[in-house]
Amino acid sequence: MAPKKSTIVLNVEQFIHDIEERPAIWNRNFHCNKAFLEQMWDELSGAHKLPSEVFVLDDGAEVDLDLGNYERFLDITLHRDNNITTGKIYKLVIEKERTGEYLGKTVQVVPHITDAIQEWVERVAETPVQGTTKPQVCIVELGGTIGDIEGMPFVEAFRQFQFRVKRENFCVAHVSLVPLPKATGEPKTKPTQSSVRELRGFGLSPDLIVCRSEKPIGLEVKEKISNFCHVGPDQVICIHDLNSIYHVPLLMEQNCVIEFLNERLQLNIDMNKRTKCLQQWRDLARRTETVRRDVNIAIVGKYTKFTDSYASVVKALQHAALASNRKLNLVFIESCQLEVTTLQKEPSKYHKEWQKLCESDGILVPGGFGSRGMEGKIRACQWARENRKPLLGICLGLQAAVIEFARNKLGLKDANTTEIDPETGNALVIDMPEHHTGQLGGTMRLGKRTTIFSDSPSIIKHLYGNPKFIEERHRHRYEVNPKYVPQLEQHGMIFVGTDVDKKRMEIIELGDHPYFVATQYHPEYLSRPLKPSPPFLGLILASVGKLNTYIQRGCRLSPRQLSDASSDEEDTVVGDILKGLKISNTNGITNGRGDGSSTSTSDTEGACGGLNGVTTNGGASSDASV
Repeated sequence: MAPKKSTIVLNVEQFIHDIEERPAIWNRNFHCNKAFLEQMWDELSGAHKLPSEVFVLDDGAEVDLDLGNYERFLDITLHRDNNITTGKIYKLVIEKERTGEYLGKTVQVVPHITDAIQEWVERVAETPVQGTTKPQVCIVELGGTIGDIEGMPFVEAFRQFQFRVKRENFCVAHVSLVPLPKATGEPKTKPTQSSVRELRGFGLSPDLIVCRSEKPIGLEVKEKISNFCHVGPDQVICIHDLNSIYHVPLLMEQNCVIEFLNERLQLNIDMNKRTKCLQQWRDLARRTETVRRDVNIAIVGKYTKFTDSYASVVKALQHAALASNRKLNLVFIESCQLEVTTLQKEPSKYHKEWQKLCESDGILVPGGFGSRGMEGKIRACQWARENRKPLLGICLGLQAAVIEFARNKLGLKDANTTEIDPETGNALVIDMPEHHTGQLGGTMRLGKRTTIFSDSPSIIKHLYGNPKFIEERHRHRYEVNPKYVPQLEQHGMIFVGTDVDKKRMEIIELGDHPYFVATQYHPEYLSRPLKPSPPFLGLILASVGKLNTYIQRGCRLSPRQLSDASSDEEDTVVGDILKGLKISNTNGITNGRGDGSSTSTSDTEGACGGLNGVTTNGGASSDASV
């Protein structure tokens, strides 16, 4: 009889890392190699939904990306307790049992786990998320699929909760997929009927049924769902696929969701103010449809096979592009493909990725961990610096920019980070005191921290509105070695932002570059659709040649900048506005450090094999005269 087959899914990326770091794990009975594992990793990444990015809140909580989406859409500030997980609830109950709060009773899912869930929701519902005002409505997402064993305690908790808070304070909206098979072209309502039946079997009856579908569903389908699911036809809402996610709130408004919730929850909302409140959102949604001019941004990262790995970065770029009236075209570049080893093994891939980088309008180097692809990020930073291409580095992107500058401008050829080479003679990036080797969880610098601006002239400070300090969210284990800061600044790399103790470097900038900015913090976490993050907005504006006029106008977009009409005149005069980072005296910025230091390139080999200072196809932005 043939043996049964089993499928084992490994964390192949971590396994490859272990192979590289500890080759002793290999033995003669293991007939496999790294190339096979990498191929298997590629297949898994294409066939399975792998984890998305980790989102960081103000208080340092690392949460699911869904909370980031809520923060962005609602423009609120959430906290670690807004993220309710099974692990948190069970830990809370176990701690209560250990301290004797249950007086020796047997701890059970009902009532102890369900009571803990209800008490958690009640407590968090009164926590302010905008200023100090208590929220009027609390939205709870009961994730997963109805019937999943993981969610059963939560379903039971909310079944009880509806009687605890009374019907006028409790509303259930059930989201269901209405598939549209291509073979028949007819919407199928059976999945919705089945899920609603199961939900009602657990004691929760939906007040609204939100149908997700590829195309709009007709009145006949709505009436069918209404008949079989015990709701009125006006309580069946269709949210079909749209050109932009920013149209979804407007579609829900058209389906009278606001009126329904106002009546169902007795919110007493003044309906006359509704149109004015949503006007800015309407303008944003309209702009997504009317924008015509493109901006091409290359993201040079390590996890580019999974777009969700950089979801917040992508959203922040979209916010900035829409604010600049540009259509964002993203080019994901695997940083490993920019390295010399790729040139030797797969030259076609190497040249293809470099061509995409050279043709982009701007470059973004995001964060990450580990040694894989680091040299490619460093080479991308070098190319952007030498060819005056607008660049924004985030977290590891800042560290890569500092290492590259030390190698090629300070002559420290062995400059590196202790994360990659603990024995390096010139450790430009070092471990932080919070980092404990071998203990990864919760040992990073997490959450909102204050960054103090220096008196040095700075574009990024202008983009923030010339404040003395800002507060942004962090997530990193390594930082720039402060003992090298004087040397770096002497050669033209300006550290325009530090922590409150002036020991940790937060923002770098090159004085004679159109836009070469890197931040140790993650500005993407605080970007909003109607309030784009300043570093991202600066990258987009510099990439389209509008940054200088934007700063000259007091960081306000002119009607011409918001227009899709081309303006050759504006593109040619921007060089006269800022020369070598020299803005008018009213703005308080002088040339670089004001000490005449130069960061001009030498005739050594450049990042992609050419001579420094040589601009290839697309190598210079319209800001190149700055």
